[in-house]
Amino acid sequence: MYHHILISTDGSETATKGLDHGLTLAKALGSKVTIITVTEPFPVYAAAAGGAWVTPVEMNGGDEESQKELADGILKSAKEAADKIGVPTEVLHVPNAFAAEAIVQSAKSLECSLICMSSHGRRGLGRLLLGSQTAEVLAQSPIPVLVVR
Repeated sequence: MYHHILISTDGSETATKGLDHGLTLAKALGSKVTIITVTEPFPVYAAAAGGAWVTPVEMNGGDEESQKELADGILKSAKEAADKIGVPTEVLHVPNAFAAEAIVQSAKSLECSLICMSSHGRRGLGRLLLGSQTAEVLAQSPIPVLVVR
């Protein structure tokens, strides 16, 4: 049914619930897994750029190395969890991208049959201000999405 599951994580406690659920499902179905984490570009107000909002990448690399280190740590921990229960897993870090777009695009390019992710369950103003990557993935994805809460 689901031969290749893409599991999204940001390393948070909430995301770990989605990771654990996705790995358990993959184990039960004998599915291959790719675990993805995305580091988004952070806009910075730069007077030197004519008073515009720019991403750190546009400012000679910005904080790319620390984002890579953070992503490597998240993926290492996730891979260890997969290895512990015997699920064949690859890991993927997509830097300087918007999470929902990167998740959907990666699922398509990897020919995944399911996206598994968690939701923080924010509502109202919190959701409006912080956004909902899960809601965006649900809206954009032609691939089934399993949301864990």
